[in-house]
Amino acid sequence: QVQVQESGGGLVQAGGSLRLSCATSGSTLSRYAMGWFRQAPGKEREFVAAISRSGGSTDYVDSVKGRFTISRDNAKNTVYLQMNSLKPEDTAIYYCAAASTLLLATTPRRYDYWGQGTQVTVSS
Repeated sequence: QVQVQESGGGLVQAGGSLRLSCATSGSTLSRYAMGWFRQAPGKEREFVAAISRSGGSTDYVDSVKGRFTISRDNAKNTVYLQMNSLKPEDTAIYYCAAASTLLLATTPRRYDYWGQGTQVTVSS
């Protein structure tokens, strides 16, 4: 079983950047595909980005392609989400999750372990 903890959220102006971190513990990070999801008020949880166990494959929702980058450092048991050119519509609680799958996953039900989330607010 792995524990997941996000950090790095905050308030930023449109066009700015934030880097979210996802620290894991309790198990070897390389055993899990990892993903970032977000949930805005009144909306369903949405897939943002995913990365395979080795980091060799990534996937993104179309709305963040070219702006967000997911990466991982298995030696540090940490996953990152670099968010550039932020827009007000990126405002949400961002969640990190771990999946016991061989391939990366884009649907919440594929993920087994979730963090508590970190708030990202982008002002216009």
